[in-house]
Parts: sequence; C-alpha cells; structure tokens
Amino acid sequence: MPPRQAPSAPRVGAAAQLQALQQAILTLGFVRPGSLVRRYMPCGKPACRCMARPPRLHGPYNQWTYKVAGRTKTMRLSEDQARLCQEWLRNHKQLKRLVRQMEQLSLRETDRVLGAISRR
Repeated sequence: MPPRQAPSAPRVGAAAQLQALQQAILTLGFVRPGSLVRRYMPCGKPACRCMARPPRLHGPYNQWTYKVAGRTKTMRLSEDQARLCQEWLRNHKQLKRLVRQMEQLSLRETDRVLGAISRR
C-alpha cells in the first residue's frame, strides 16, 4: 500500500485573494444593519394642514429600521445621526459583499482540495 500523501493545499493565488478580502474587512470600521429612509408623515390632528386635501405632510423625518428577533425596530434620527448611520449602513453592505466573496472563494478551494482527496 503506497504511503498516504498530505491533502492538497489551497493554491497560492487563492490564499492571496483570501488575505486581500480579510484586509478589506479590517478597513471597514463600524457597521450597522437595517435601512434608512426619509419620511413625510401626518400628525393626525383634524385641523392640521396634513389632513387637508391635498395633504401637506410634516417632515422630512429620518428613520432607521431593522429587525430583531422577527420584530421591526424603528428609530428617528437627526440629520447628523442620519449621516453617520448612512456610512455605517454602507459599511454593512460592503461587509456582507466581502463575506459572500470569501464564502465563494472558500467553497471553490475546499471543493478542489476535497476533490483531490477523494480521487486518491
């Protein structure tokens, strides 16, 4: 029986890609999931302009919304808070994109390594 060889290692190029993705994640800063919207809303007072035809709604109001344990949470934000939140939301989207790329790269490479093992 021939001696068993060590499994194939990930390719050098793939390892470099993985390291580049890891470095990109380290540069992101704070992340915040959810969405940010600007809303115009009625107040509900019968004599207010927001109840007229056509209505002139109050606002704009910045609202950040996200889900926790299946429940929607909403928070009103000032203009300054909304600017900060917008950056964190962008960072969160970038983080998710980078993690998806890492998963795809890892699946490709681990499939290749596992395929090399099973063909022995």
